[in-house]
Amino acid sequence: MNINRTDALDMVRESISRVVPDADVAALGPEDAFRDVLEMDSLDFLSFVEVLSERSGVRIDDEDTRQLTTLSGSADFLVARTR
Repeated sequence: MNINRTDALDMVRESISRVVPDADVAALGPEDAFRDVLEMDSLDFLSFVEVLSERSGVRIDDEDTRQLTTLSGSADFLVARTR
């Protein structure tokens, strides 16, 4: 399954919303760090990674998580992994 950048960004935003329901994901800039801007703790971030993996069908290993800290990085990761 190929995921384009627009779909990837939507998946990331939706995954964040599931974990942090009151988050203003529309206000996130492409390079804003989720954990700083949304005040996500480690458990929230791990939950986000799990939800994103389930929604996208992409396996996300521990070493991949450093790429998933921003909208841009997360979208780039998903697009690259589904080519």
